[in-house]
Amino acid sequence: MSNESPENMSFEQALGELEAIVQNLESGKAPLEESIKSYERGIALKTQCEKKLREAQEKIEKITISPDGSLGTEPFAANE
Repeated sequence: MSNESPENMSFEQALGELEAIVQNLESGKAPLEESIKSYERGIALKTQCEKKLREAQEKIEKITISPDGSLGTEPFAANE
């Protein structure tokens, strides 16, 4: 488990560590106190991953074609 703050990690770093934590917790081999700390770290990493994904989604635009055939862009809406 890294000591780096989740806020300073890239999406890939945070997701990789989160996956390792999940595997470790699923194994059931860690002592209770370590499992609790890992779980808390996992929550922070999950939150950071969700934040990074929201930021990426806000940057995505979809290409649109107007009735006259010209191209444009508009913000991407995930619910479409």
